[in-house]
Amino acid sequence: MGSFQVNRHGRAPIIGCTTYHKVVRNLEYGRSLDIIGLMPSYINAIIAAGGIPLLIPLGLDEDALLQIFSRIDGLLLPGGGDINPRLYHGSHDETIRGVDHERDRTELFLARLAVNQKKPLLAICRGHQVLNVALGGTLWEDVMARMPGAIKHDYYYTTDHPRNHVAHSVLLEGNSRIAQIVGTAEIGVNSLHHQGIRDLAPELVAVGKAPDGLIEAVEVPDHPFAIGVQWHPENLVQDDRRMLALFEALVGVAQNGHV
Repeated sequence: MGSFQVNRHGRAPIIGCTTYHKVVRNLEYGRSLDIIGLMPSYINAIIAAGGIPLLIPLGLDEDALLQIFSRIDGLLLPGGGDINPRLYHGSHDETIRGVDHERDRTELFLARLAVNQKKPLLAICRGHQVLNVALGGTLWEDVMARMPGAIKHDYYYTTDHPRNHVAHSVLLEGNSRIAQIVGTAEIGVNSLHHQGIRDLAPELVAVGKAPDGLIEAVEVPDHPFAIGVQWHPENLVQDDRRMLALFEALVGVAQNGHV
């Protein structure tokens, strides 16, 4: 793990991470348990980058979220289930799964705050889509079914395709913040999603695309650090040092305080 970076306040930057709700079957006690949490890969990536992860639970009202937001130095929006299509005027068909209205409410609220108040933000997979919807964009409800010419993107965990399976490349704009961070204009990524950006939000700029043209990386111009990536860099930090650089960049900007 990396050493903690101390910011201007004499402490390591705190990165708030939104969470999700799961129902887990406990075999030992023979009953199901409700859990609000986050995969360790996100937590470990933030720690390795020198930050302190702080999990933000679901169920908080806006006042509580504002209080947490005022105390964190950066925000991470992780992957997960689908966003309610009604939030982007989409259709609710059989491809939609894992909708959590409370998570939608929490993450859309925090994403807009991070953009408006210029707080460092890294949005991953679902988070990349949340950022787009929060700012007025839309999604393909299912990329393979709806997007013309789409390639396979839904390499969910299997024996043959673990979460660090590199599925395709992403071409990055050479002058983009992301390309500068990873040090290349083309990078191999994993692909664990079935939805994606359709209409780009007005406040975003597309800076990376998959071979089929699907938007895989976005940035908010004139923001200290507001980046969305469609892939899962937290699952690739052990295989590709450039993926850890994304988390280091988030922590690094958070270290210098807020603009």
